[in-house]
Amino acid sequence: MRVLLVEDGRDMAESLAWGLKAEGYVVDVADNGVDGLWKARETSPDVIILDVMLPGMNGYRVCRTLREQGLWMPILMLTAMDEDLDHAEGLDSGADDYLAKPFSYPVLLAHLRSLTRRGLGTRPAVISAAGLVLDPAGRTVTRDGQDLGLTTRELSVLEHLMRRKGRVVSKSELLDHCWDVNFDGGPSVVEVHVHRLRRKIGTPGRPPVIETIRGEGYLIREDML
Repeated sequence: MRVLLVEDGRDMAESLAWGLKAEGYVVDVADNGVDGLWKARETSPDVIILDVMLPGMNGYRVCRTLREQGLWMPILMLTAMDEDLDHAEGLDSGADDYLAKPFSYPVLLAHLRSLTRRGLGTRPAVISAAGLVLDPAGRTVTRDGQDLGLTTRELSVLEHLMRRKGRVVSKSELLDHCWDVNFDGGPSVVEVHVHRLRRKIGTPGRPPVIETIRGEGYLIREDML
């Protein structure tokens, strides 16, 4: 799952990004509102953690602009202000949740899990395809109740493919969504992870869950059972 963190406090941004990556999230960071708005448009994150007090453009304006442009990814607002009117303005600008500073890291994670479980917009809380059940909040993939033991990166790749079942997903799209912007490897890393995924999620004697479409990318078919 891809998270965009828009926070101008360097220490807090580095600490949160490190913790989120350790939890298996792919994290992009912006330290001002203008860059945050641009990255939200360009990277299509699954969720945005958005500070209110930002240079260039405050969080309320970033949030409102995204909603006006039809971008409805979940947004968790962070602020040092805990007044009711500030809370109301954040929600009225289009935020889905609100967290006042200072906060504990476990509480932040709980808010992120809550946003994921709600299945905002067209995003289901649990994804099913090809006999698999993927729980984005719990970071698990099961078949017949058995956890398949995927790594965080394997889970991210599979989640992206499952969310787009019935559509061909290119290697470059998987790289953009499942690896952060600092990764300088090539598409071969995608091939390695898809190969490992096939071994873990496949069933002997049945077609592979993830189909390779030569020259285009990978596909989980809508009718895959």
